[in-house]
Amino acid sequence: MLDQIQLMTIFVTVAEEQGFAAASRRLAMSPPTVTRAISTLEKRLSVKLFNRTTRYVRVTDAGMRYLEDVKRILDDIKVANEAARGINETPIGKISVTAPVLFGQEFVLPSVLEYLKTYPNTSVNTVFLDRIVNLLEEGYDVGVRIGNLSDSSMRAKKVGSVRLILVASPEYLSRYDIPQHFSELDAHSLIEVQAGSLDPHWKFKQKETLVNQPIKPRLSVTTNQAAINAAIAGFGIARVISYQVANQLKKNKLKIILEPFEQPPLPVNIIHREDRLSSTKVRSFIDLLAHNLIKNTAIN
Repeated sequence: MLDQIQLMTIFVTVAEEQGFAAASRRLAMSPPTVTRAISTLEKRLSVKLFNRTTRYVRVTDAGMRYLEDVKRILDDIKVANEAARGINETPIGKISVTAPVLFGQEFVLPSVLEYLKTYPNTSVNTVFLDRIVNLLEEGYDVGVRIGNLSDSSMRAKKVGSVRLILVASPEYLSRYDIPQHFSELDAHSLIEVQAGSLDPHWKFKQKETLVNQPIKPRLSVTTNQAAINAAIAGFGIARVISYQVANQLKKNKLKIILEPFEQPPLPVNIIHREDRLSSTKVRSFIDLLAHNLIKNTAIN
């Protein structure tokens, strides 16, 4: 007879695979065993966990709430088992890390490579995305988030701050009058980025308040790198995060404008799931990444 943990594991697998046959293959169990396990669990709970048809299996609303709790319980068991093997044990196993695209490529990847060289029995899955990622729902261990945090279920470690800035190439600024106030942006060629988790509105500090300045972009792009490339090419003014153009600013390929009107700096945090215990592999990676980011002048 299957115990409660086994039933929970089967439930999570069926939910993730959205089918009994696929779940049975993944678990190396017979389809009847998987079907009976779900029926047993539903009887114990007196709750319908799945809606079933001949074409699909979908989690019910009650099942979705139960799924979140079960995933958390199974994850706690995994972490507790890892901790029981020794708090000072050498990191082993796989972790998943997410960060914004350019930040991940420039600042997170070097730490990932250092981690892998230091701990040969580990592996890392990196996913760099320009959107807010839910670590718990999407199965990531560690993330880097830029901006103010609203998710209280996560632990956070601040490692720096960055600025939201406007930049243009020296060539562009030599051809047109450099705007002295954000209200003058209407007379310029503007580049808009339709990506990321930042507020899409261009806001500027005036006295002690933030003012929303409507813009009419001549160019809209879906990646930060495309906006940077267009600005370097002399097309116009782009709004970027300071770390994204640190090298271009040093090489004088871009210049900052309207600096007195910038918004307050945005915090950079390493976030991870709120667990009662932290696995050695995750804790070691966070310590390494934090050490490297805190000493990086591009964000401090």
